[in-house]
Amino acid sequence: MSDFPRSLIEFQQRFSDEEACAKYLFATRWSQGFVCPGCGTSKAWELQTKSWTWECASCGRQTSVTAGAIMHHSKLPLTTWFWAAYLMATHSNGISALQLQRQLGLGSYRSAWLLCGKLRQSMVAPGRTALAGLVEIDETEIPCRSKNDPVTGGGGRSHQRKMLIVGAVEVQDGGAGPGRIRLSKVSDYSADSLHPFIAGNLAPGATAKTDGWSAYPGAPSVKHDPHVVGKMAAHIVLPWVHRIFSNLKIWALGVYHGLRRKHLQSYLDEFVFRFNRRRSRHAAFRSLLGIAAGHPPFSYNMLIAPEAKS
Repeated sequence: MSDFPRSLIEFQQRFSDEEACAKYLFATRWSQGFVCPGCGTSKAWELQTKSWTWECASCGRQTSVTAGAIMHHSKLPLTTWFWAAYLMATHSNGISALQLQRQLGLGSYRSAWLLCGKLRQSMVAPGRTALAGLVEIDETEIPCRSKNDPVTGGGGRSHQRKMLIVGAVEVQDGGAGPGRIRLSKVSDYSADSLHPFIAGNLAPGATAKTDGWSAYPGAPSVKHDPHVVGKMAAHIVLPWVHRIFSNLKIWALGVYHGLRRKHLQSYLDEFVFRFNRRRSRHAAFRSLLGIAAGHPPFSYNMLIAPEAKS
């Protein structure tokens, strides 16, 4: 769908009830008309006994507008899902689960946390386009925030009590500004960790501009443009990726009071989603719902499980 609410008042008017949300979600999932997820048949009829549910004329499978999506089996109204998606996508700095609980009047923090967690899982579009052209790449650390990981850690390249991150930023207009970004947690700064990040996020033929760290050379399908920092400040050589790192750390402390190791990648994905849509925040609501509508269900146990180690 090409239309989306451009203001809070318009959002309230368009999605005031369950029917309006269900119609929008139906159009997002099946823009060309209903298609049975079981057999692929388009002929079906809407059931009168079950809200927003269709029965396939071929195989008899019944499918609701939320079946197989991130909202699958959710007890929350669609209006709550839409409000949460709108707030998470359009707030310039994002919104914490506690803030969302208060804004939406949810009965428990757990409900708000689950809602945020599921939407956060929908912030990586499948098949997204890789970064191209000149791309700055560097690494940074974020102090851990948990019972066993105090805020402070070792200095320099010490990994003690730190979460390690690699970032990449497209450089636009000959260095005039940053384009799209990617962020990923890594277990260390070796070639075994950095090369897969480059392969998964840079388009073939892209130029990777780095600080000359020894692990970068040899990354497949890209050109390497090392700039040895030496005594020069790293942010002079790689200004845009360091600005992203700075904004990331300020955001993490300001919104979440620090990030935890257990779900680090999910929060990095949220930061990337919002930054890459910074010039079209209201369109980001449509993007988030579109991905969520096609995203497989994510259970509570899946959400609380630690993310796979990089």
